[in-house]
Amino acid sequence: MISSHDYRVYYEDTDAGGIVYHANYLKFCERARSDHFYDQGASPQRGDNHFVIVSMEAKFKASAKLGDLLSVTLSVNKVSKASMSLHQKVFCNDKVLFEMDGTYVLTDKAGKIVRLTQEDIKLLND
Repeated sequence: MISSHDYRVYYEDTDAGGIVYHANYLKFCERARSDHFYDQGASPQRGDNHFVIVSMEAKFKASAKLGDLLSVTLSVNKVSKASMSLHQKVFCNDKVLFEMDGTYVLTDKAGKIVRLTQEDIKLLND
């Protein structure tokens, strides 16, 4: 399944030249990941547990600018008992600006990795 969400580039997202600051692409991806849960009537926080990223590979291909309307896609590559692997892309006018593969684990308040529930797995695979 691929989900997509649109986000406008605001002044706060850019550097002094009006170009999106590199770390903000990760924020756009994080918003899309959270919205993937919200769209299904769920929260990205799973009870007292939450997802943390443990690895990522990012590719910056082109720059977004102040005022651009970005589309951020998310596809689930793999879900296991304790992790999920996502592929995300940031587009502007059908041009890929950024893409990332990330692996996330679910942790408890103490930072210990916990297993995904069947509900979590279903949400990620739908």
